[in-house]
Amino acid sequence: QVQLVEESGGGLVQPGGSLRLSCAVSAIIFRLNIMGWYRQAPGKERELVATISRTGDTNHVDSVKGRFTISRDNAKNTVYLQMNSLKHEDTAVYFCNTHPRALVAWGQGTLVTVSS
Repeated sequence: QVQLVEESGGGLVQPGGSLRLSCAVSAIIFRLNIMGWYRQAPGKERELVATISRTGDTNHVDSVKGRFTISRDNAKNTVYLQMNSLKHEDTAVYFCNTHPRALVAWGQGTLVTVSS
């Protein structure tokens, strides 16, 4: 099965720390769609975190606004999520996909654990 999105960059970080997540996207998917970062915490539904349009317009949900920044590198077909001032409640598996509908199969995601 061809993997159309592949997330990386997660890990264990202390509260207040930072991580940068990357998502390599199939070129045709990347160029035609709004991309989003999503996350799923243990025992919870998957939720949207941030989106970025083809022209770079961004939106972040209130819970991460001012702490997380989504960006994209069009030359590399890659979406990033810079996460600063991490909190315990940011612990989750982070995924990327198209928005508003997830048009490709979900990748394995990348686990972010915020713990002291």
